[in-house]
Amino acid sequence: MWMKTVFWGLLLFMLVATTMAVEYGARSHNSGPWSWCDPATGYKVSALTGCRAMVKLQCVGSQVPEAVLRDCCQQLADINNEWCRCGDLSSTLRSVYQELGVREGKEVLPGCRKEVMKLTAASVPEVCKVPIPNPSGDGAGVCYWAAYPDA
Repeated sequence: MWMKTVFWGLLLFMLVATTMAVEYGARSHNSGPWSWCDPATGYKVSALTGCRAMVKLQCVGSQVPEAVLRDCCQQLADINNEWCRCGDLSSTLRSVYQELGVREGKEVLPGCRKEVMKLTAASVPEVCKVPIPNPSGDGAGVCYWAAYPDA
């Protein structure tokens, strides 16, 4: 009797797991909560204009006005899915690079190298005290892509 119960329990589990895998695209190479942030799936990337201004000012060593900091932090907090916050910051950073015609190792703005701007942008969640997923569990609120050279 218990074998039947175990069999039906496992069958039910497999049915539910398969349904969830199909629903959330587990066959995709880009599955998981971060895949909900993919513009190809209809997600609208936030412009983060306040963060764009803040990162540019910080990178060149200028004082960031309180209103700019507040706008950036509010725009970042308004992104409901915390998995999308770093991705949107990365998109904002890429758009700044494109706008300014920046290549690797070059100055983005006078006195601001690309690598410094990337690290500045990656630390915005920590500055704003806005939560982001942190798989390493070390408590740092810095976007993971800051550690990669081509991010």
